[in-house]
Amino acid sequence: TGSIPSEIGNLTNLTDFRLYSNDLTGSIPPEIGNLTNLTKLDLRVNSLTGEIPSIISNLTNLTWLFLNSNPFTGSIPPEISNLTNLTDLRLYNNQLTGEIPPEIGNLTNLTGLDLRNNSLTGSIPPELGNLINLEMLFLYENQLIGSIPPEIGNLTNLSWLKLNDNQLTGEIPSEIGNLTNLTLLDLSYNELNGIIPDEICNQGDSSPSLTNNQLCPPYPSCIEGYVGNQDTSNCD
Repeated sequence: TGSIPSEIGNLTNLTDFRLYSNDLTGSIPPEIGNLTNLTKLDLRVNSLTGEIPSIISNLTNLTWLFLNSNPFTGSIPPEISNLTNLTDLRLYNNQLTGEIPPEIGNLTNLTGLDLRNNSLTGSIPPELGNLINLEMLFLYENQLIGSIPPEIGNLTNLSWLKLNDNQLTGEIPSEIGNLTNLTLLDLSYNELNGIIPDEICNQGDSSPSLTNNQLCPPYPSCIEGYVGNQDTSNCD
């Protein structure tokens, strides 16, 4: 229990700092920015509050940053883009607001990006298409708007793509057919509309979840049994 002491910043030789699954409170002390040798920082599943401090950008040797399952507030600091050695970034199950910073597209070593279950707004930045090593992209259960950027088709190593439970609009981009390694595709519970592109048959999930959108028939035969409930009142 209690808070993370500011004196932690004196332990400058630390490479691995894990305090997960406790009942820690208070904010992340800015002195954590002194731990420039850290490769793993894991503070998930606590009761930490406040904003994610931008000083965390000093930790340029980090490969893991797990801050999920805390009640952190505020926005994702764009300075996080300095952490170019990150392979896994987990900020899910917080109370984060604001837009996804396009600077995250600089983190080209990421294999996992999980921002689900926050209150993020704005559109999906096309810069996420730079993350060509991603295997998992979870943005679901936020308040994202706008269309799915066609740059998502650059992420050909994706196995899991979940964008469900947002307010996304527009058509499903044909570039989604480039994601031939997908085993999980969930676009359900959005406001996607228009015709589903035939290229969706090329992506790897043979039973994608598309229900509760505004997608119009005719539906590609490969996914005809998986379109679920659609509001077709605005279809021709």
